[in-house]
Amino acid sequence: MFLLERLESLVATGTGVPTTRKVLVDKDAVLELIDQLRVAVPEEIHAAKRINAEGERIIEKANEEASRIAARAQEQATYLIGERGLTETALAEGRRIVAEANEAADGVRLGADGYAAQILESLEAEVRKALSGIEKGIDVLEVRQAELRGDVAEPVAVPVMRDADGPDVGEWPEAGDTAPAFEEEGAGQTVPR
Repeated sequence: MFLLERLESLVATGTGVPTTRKVLVDKDAVLELIDQLRVAVPEEIHAAKRINAEGERIIEKANEEASRIAARAQEQATYLIGERGLTETALAEGRRIVAEANEAADGVRLGADGYAAQILESLEAEVRKALSGIEKGIDVLEVRQAELRGDVAEPVAVPVMRDADGPDVGEWPEAGDTAPAFEEEGAGQTVPR
């Protein structure tokens, strides 16, 4: 999000072309930000892999716990058979303990899988949102570059990029308008810069 805000800032503070709503931006700065975004997205993918590995670790731990409980149940059943000769009772108790252990392990597995799925879905939504913003930004820049080069006979409608909290691209000030006001986070005041 920080890189996207920097990209937006570059466009918002670019030099305005007189009598048009077009803005000149530093090509190298924009391309550098796009490269940084390409690097940042794989970090999110690595985070998802770490979360998935953590879920697998939890499942493995649950399996080990289930095996341990089952072994203990088997030992207890053997003890009951050897000491008291209560074969039926021992077998029933062993089956009950194993069933409880399996239910507990299944509950842990379900919880771990649900948690991992929730995190991955959240991460997927964030990555899709970032990718959509990047694609729209690239589209806007390509249209503007084509217009500046004169490749387009008539002005092409620029796709509307709307941030959840920010203005429409069409609402950005022209060059020569009053200096934009930026709000300092936490200060509660709008200060011209």
